[in-house]
Amino acid sequence: MVTYLFVGLFTLLIGYFIYFNAVLSPDVINNPYNSRQDTFADRIVRGNILASDGTVLARTDINSDGTETRSYPFDNMFAHVVGYSTRGKTGIESLANFNLLTSNAFIGERIVNEIKEEKNLGDNVTTTLDVDLQRTAYDALSGQKGAVVVLEVKTGKILAMVSRPDFNPNRINEDWEALNSETDSDSVLYNRASQGQYAPGSTFKIITLLEYIRENSNYEDFDFDCKGSLTEGNYTINCYGKTVHGQEDLKKSFAKSCNGAFASIGLSLDTTKFNETCQQLLFNTELPFSIPYSKSSFTLNESTVPAERMMTGIGQGETLVSPLHMAMIVSSIANEGLLMEPYLLEHVESYTGENIKTFTPSVYGNLMTEEEASILTEYMEEVVESGTGRKLNDLGFLVAGKTGTAEYSSDKSKSHAWFAGFSNTGEEDIAVCVLVEEVGSGSEYAVPIARKVFAAWDAKR
Repeated sequence: MVTYLFVGLFTLLIGYFIYFNAVLSPDVINNPYNSRQDTFADRIVRGNILASDGTVLARTDINSDGTETRSYPFDNMFAHVVGYSTRGKTGIESLANFNLLTSNAFIGERIVNEIKEEKNLGDNVTTTLDVDLQRTAYDALSGQKGAVVVLEVKTGKILAMVSRPDFNPNRINEDWEALNSETDSDSVLYNRASQGQYAPGSTFKIITLLEYIRENSNYEDFDFDCKGSLTEGNYTINCYGKTVHGQEDLKKSFAKSCNGAFASIGLSLDTTKFNETCQQLLFNTELPFSIPYSKSSFTLNESTVPAERMMTGIGQGETLVSPLHMAMIVSSIANEGLLMEPYLLEHVESYTGENIKTFTPSVYGNLMTEEEASILTEYMEEVVESGTGRKLNDLGFLVAGKTGTAEYSSDKSKSHAWFAGFSNTGEEDIAVCVLVEEVGSGSEYAVPIARKVFAAWDAKR
């Protein structure tokens, strides 16, 4: 009996060692607190990070004295998403650290190098990032604080991720003290695309609309007479610029982004069901994403006062969301309700080009039904056709989207500008989310940036 017990324990131990090496070891080794990484760096020259077309985004230069310098050919342009590998590791430098410090060079070459006490060349990591789209988004956001995220709808590939203000990773050591002396609101090390938390403003009306459709089978009968504001008790919500929209059906109120109509909808919704819908859309929960991000938040319950329910209906109040999360939501709409997990790594190859590992698209699940996605697409197309996003209606292909103008302080004259939408051509479509801080309306500041991204994407087709 004792013999069988020890044999069983030994078998379990061997099984765990096999499981650890096959499944857990990359995560453990890749942990930034694991000192074993330093040992890897003593034996391996850190590999390159490449764009989807093979363009080098990060490389290791070996100086004449044998010292190594990590180099970023595009300076600031990919700063947040590619990251840096000194002073800690961020972005893809952290995500792919294990791969970059692993060498799959020919075994004979590795043995010879180890005998000669020379380093082997690490593997290269090809990302999903598109240089042209990244450059377009980066340049379009010049001079502003904010973020742009571009996803490929059918796969979840992240084609561009821009956050500004930015920094030069080539100077991370020299500028470290200055970078860390920035105020919280202006911190250039902060990735606004994934870590930023903002009131979504009228982009949230996509979700309010979804909930209204779910609760009201006769949603097409909606009718509202907008007088430029809506008052409930002692609280008043104004339409942007106090515009009087007049008599509206649901589609027109969405296209014109009527705050009065959607504040009234917010008052009518079942708070429990609204919470369930937002939970389904990944509010107050983890996102399927591999680099640091902030969870989005939605707070509403049966005791919430009418003023807060009105504000929630138009994307104000306590609701907070990241640009990445909004891009994910609209990409699921474009993909008939199905969300693909966003990802950054395409494949790993040895320095000689031999493929080592390929990363494939992963399905997260349905955030909504195909019918619901179709209805939301129809309404978002109307925004571009005749509403607040009409600066996008002459691109030569269909675009569906929603603008947003989000107040973020007691000063009602200050707002963040949003756009979230997607191309609707049926051919490798993209989802685009733009957030510009402290500038004004989404139609004036975010839509022109989205337009440049869509145009750059179309030019590559």
